[in-house]
Amino acid sequence: MSETGDSGSASGVLYIVATPIGNLDDLSTRAVRVLSRVDVVAAEDTRHSGRLLQHLGLSKRMIALHDHNERDRAEGLLKELESGRSVALISDAGTPLISDPGYVLVREARNRGLQVSPIPGPCALVTALSAAGLPTDRFLFVGFLPAKRTGRRAALERLARETATLVFYESPHRILDTVADIAAVLGEGRELVLGRELTKTFETFYADTVEGVLDMLSADPHGSKGEFVVMIHGADQALDDDSEAALDVDRLIKLLLPELPVKKVAKLAAELSGRPKNELYQRALELK
Repeated sequence: MSETGDSGSASGVLYIVATPIGNLDDLSTRAVRVLSRVDVVAAEDTRHSGRLLQHLGLSKRMIALHDHNERDRAEGLLKELESGRSVALISDAGTPLISDPGYVLVREARNRGLQVSPIPGPCALVTALSAAGLPTDRFLFVGFLPAKRTGRRAALERLARETATLVFYESPHRILDTVADIAAVLGEGRELVLGRELTKTFETFYADTVEGVLDMLSADPHGSKGEFVVMIHGADQALDDDSEAALDVDRLIKLLLPELPVKKVAKLAAELSGRPKNELYQRALELK
């Protein structure tokens, strides 16, 4: 395969191709050209991506590459590349590897000296940030928070002092619980912006304090539908002195006590804070 305007080898290239997150018009001319010329398309879901290729009038050999089979399938794709055939890696939506499969394949391709070429395009987190009205000079992308409440709250507690804008993805069936946990851990007054169904017909942004956004979601009959990008204003300043750090540990213990036995609370708090487990076990008994 050769692609006009691209430098480097014309064969055996692994192309990382960004695809639309909703609106098909966002697919770039370059992405269409690459997809039309590669020998193989590695897709997270071949049925989903097959519809995109069909829309483009393309018929390609497709190989499924997802979280559960990537290590097994990567070797076969690397052999395709080493034999001179070109491969396009695409995800269900947006830019591959951004909370999507592909890391194992790309890393091993790099290790073997194979050419990896990105074909840029849509990315949900960048799309959401561009319209959120939150600081973007520094942001921390967290991917997905843990699915269970205890793990999710513990993860948020670790991020409580982060001054960069926080960005993560969330599914519709967990969004209300996640926003409620943000309120409990980071405070109801923290500024929060949610982007839902980005680039699609029912694209919606919810922007307010955490408490205000929770009220908006609860009142919106469509508030638990579609995929979400969650963006939280960073902390005003890092908490550095010992007294504030001690208060944070107390807060963590109080959040965990309703969910876990005291022994497990002390163990988790010790891992997160670096303080002695026995000390935190006694503190948990006092706070229980």
